[in-house]
Amino acid sequence: MTDDRTHRTRRRVAITAVSAVAKAGIGAEQFWDGLCTAPEDGMRRIDDFDPAPYFANPKEARRSDRFAQLALAAAQDLLEQAGHVDGDIGHDPSRMGVSIATGIGGIETLEEQIIVNAEKGSRRVSPFLVPMMMPNSAGASVSMKYGWQGPCESIVTACAAGTHGITRAADLIAWDRCDAVIAGGSESALTPTGLAGFQNMTALSNDGVSRPFSADRNGFVIAEGAGLVLLEEWDAAVARGATILGEFLGGASTADAHHITAPAPGGVGAVTCMELALADAGLRPEDIGHINAHGTSTPLNDAAEAHAIAKVFGDDGPPVTSTKGVTGHALGAAGALEAVAAVMAIQKRLIPPTFGTTAVDPELPQIDLVLGEPREWEPGPVLSNSFGFGGHNGCLIVAPPS
Repeated sequence: MTDDRTHRTRRRVAITAVSAVAKAGIGAEQFWDGLCTAPEDGMRRIDDFDPAPYFANPKEARRSDRFAQLALAAAQDLLEQAGHVDGDIGHDPSRMGVSIATGIGGIETLEEQIIVNAEKGSRRVSPFLVPMMMPNSAGASVSMKYGWQGPCESIVTACAAGTHGITRAADLIAWDRCDAVIAGGSESALTPTGLAGFQNMTALSNDGVSRPFSADRNGFVIAEGAGLVLLEEWDAAVARGATILGEFLGGASTADAHHITAPAPGGVGAVTCMELALADAGLRPEDIGHINAHGTSTPLNDAAEAHAIAKVFGDDGPPVTSTKGVTGHALGAAGALEAVAAVMAIQKRLIPPTFGTTAVDPELPQIDLVLGEPREWEPGPVLSNSFGFGGHNGCLIVAPPS
């Protein structure tokens, strides 16, 4: 594809590995199994996560916030899947980048050290507070561990961050700045103050059940997790004998410019974002075979997204799922986990169902929401939506390799 604005040829972007660390499962295969299994109620904390295997020693692990620990775990699994646990996949290190986004960053460390300061005084505050709480610490840790010396960036756009991080990474490859990028998002914000903040703004489900697009939805179920994809320039991936799982076709980013938490009425910003993503991918609405919706289970967000999908795709749109029925809402990691789910849906030739929901709210446009059991499909391009506080919208499109 040639961009008339630059007269440069846009390079193809291959997806050569995916990884997830979530309550639903650790590693791509376990994560997929979790997406097809009814979840337990309540927030999605990864109770059995042990950071020790991902660090040289326990001291290093203690000097890393939990959101960075989750990212390092996902990165190790990602590179093991790629067949290069040491991170050397054969490209120039200066052209290998990292783009790991987050919505909040190291809030666990910050909250702990605020308490230390209040109770024990400033001299007892950890000297590692700042590097542990920085939103870029996850990406920096992955870059340093594997010696990837290209751009190392961390986008912070609330619940659209993971999608934006992957789209930014794809652009770095498409426009010849990088040959490979580890991309996605990581989040762990299940702290007492963080939970209280979301609860007091009435964003959380009052019974711990996620019901995307259902008439009785009452808020999201908060989660932690990390999702990563390994993106490579197509020809370079083929040359090294990589297994190509999919292709990144396009993405887009817009702002509602409406309200700090509520979406624009009718999902107008989401409509524009989906249309721009389609244009970036060179596709028409009828080319999309499946939509992984943002679908948080909140009244306003689900309504805005359903109206936006109906506006773009009409009455006979593609099958839609919200994997947040299983995963919960992992904030800045959500879009990355959903990108992993989209690639896995292509690989497994199945669309996971929207657990927690038995029927679409009759007050909403009647989108083709996958319910009950995974649905078989002939894989085609998948649109993944992410919308965040601040009016941030992000959409990306992945497709089967061809």
